[in-house]
Amino acid sequence: MNPLASIFGASVGLRNLLYDREILRQQRLAGPVISVGNLSVGGSGKTPFVLLWGELLKGRGIAFDILSRGYGRQTRGVALVDPGGTSADFGDEPLLMARRLEVPVVVGEARYQAGRFAEAKFGPQLHLLDDGFQHRALARDFDIVLITPEDARDDLLPAGRLREPLRSLARADAVVLASGASADDFPVEGKLIWRVRRGILPNNVPERPVVFCGIARPQNFTLQLRKAGVEPAAEAFFRDHHAYSEKDVRDLQQLRLQSQAGGFVTTEKDAINLGRLLSSLEPLAVVAVKMELVDAANVLDTALRIVAERTSRA
Repeated sequence: MNPLASIFGASVGLRNLLYDREILRQQRLAGPVISVGNLSVGGSGKTPFVLLWGELLKGRGIAFDILSRGYGRQTRGVALVDPGGTSADFGDEPLLMARRLEVPVVVGEARYQAGRFAEAKFGPQLHLLDDGFQHRALARDFDIVLITPEDARDDLLPAGRLREPLRSLARADAVVLASGASADDFPVEGKLIWRVRRGILPNNVPERPVVFCGIARPQNFTLQLRKAGVEPAAEAFFRDHHAYSEKDVRDLQQLRLQSQAGGFVTTEKDAINLGRLLSSLEPLAVVAVKMELVDAANVLDTALRIVAERTSRA
């Protein structure tokens, strides 16, 4: 193993041990907490899953809010996401969740403080903890972890993308097999195993577009477009959560001219990060991610039943 990865793994293991032995204590909110997280840095589909889970909860008439760090924002502290705001204020993913689900989304480095803020404003309702598997400072009543095929053969940071070793799945209540992952490749015995199908909804895509995005695994987006019959004239990839500048827009426009492309196509997250620059890239198709949960009704029933049992004993 890479020496730096070994050091990282040792520090992660020590921190988890301190929480497991309650030397480091978790803080608990009044309302129940369901965490959605993963093992790796980006690209597993956490945000689409939170959106899917949120739609399922709304379909049941269950009031909830979302607690998120607000990665990539230029502000600090606890804040309620304004759907009309910018990614610089709140982060691209929290802004996307607030706009799509139309529920309270609260950002804060300390998710316990974000939860206290939410409870003071909206009452002790259900909290969805976004990207919460490693945020052990906040107690949760149900842990959902998404895994991908790449996780099974990846290394710990900084040599690879894993934030924790595979054995950390022992803390999970439910493991979501994403992107074709197989349960046989992971230590998930005794866990609830859920499966999701992930796709895209490409509507009104210009012919031979320039495909551009700043997401964790951009090649997957291009592959999905090709499977949907969209053949790119050119591609431009940026770092995950990229904040677009006027120079980026000029470069994209030049790339369109050079490749004789019919327009542009990008993701919802990138559209948010473009902000006011979005209109400079017409014609532009913004493609939404579609995620489906197999046997969704029974999955939700199971999770809510376990949460209710645990909170009644607390």
